[in-house]
Amino acid sequence: MNFLWLLRMKRWVQHPPSWGRVKLVLGVVALCITLVTIEHIWGWPDALTPNVGQSRTPRLSP
Repeated sequence: MNFLWLLRMKRWVQHPPSWGRVKLVLGVVALCITLVTIEHIWGWPDALTPNVGQSRTPRLSP
């Protein structure tokens, strides 16, 4: 482990984050877990899948 990481951990222990920041981080983690769970249960919607390799305008034959 790098010595700078040890100093950073020491500073974090001496001056912990505020309760508001802890709630913010936990909220973001909960949102991410919720989105992954929804995607795992119901799958990815076809409307949000990019059409790679397909042109947007149909070609007209001469």
